[in-house]
Amino acid sequence: MDKQQMRVRTKRFAIDIINLCKDLPKTEEHWMISRQLMRSGSSVGANYRASLRGRSKAEFIAKLGIVEEEADESQFFPELLEEFGGSDESERARLWQEADEILAIIVSTIKSTRGHK
Repeated sequence: MDKQQMRVRTKRFAIDIINLCKDLPKTEEHWMISRQLMRSGSSVGANYRASLRGRSKAEFIAKLGIVEEEADESQFFPELLEEFGGSDESERARLWQEADEILAIIVSTIKSTRGHK
């Protein structure tokens, strides 16, 4: 996957997360989870884009590290939604899987950039 495809994919991920959250029940618990999920899900794309503008290899890797953390967090909150219910189960599972795939790509990129096999 090239950089432009990944930019599009992470942006789509953010949009899909926001759409999932818009449809959640209007309870305090769901509000808290949705705010955190929207923050982490949109941060994946924003920090990926920032990584591409890194002024050095170290800065690039550091920004990708943030993407890694945010993608992992974007898996945690759907797991909470599973416990509280009220969300589309198939869409929640799809977004969890998408976060997992993005996470794998980012970890691989970090390793290859550092020169590890």
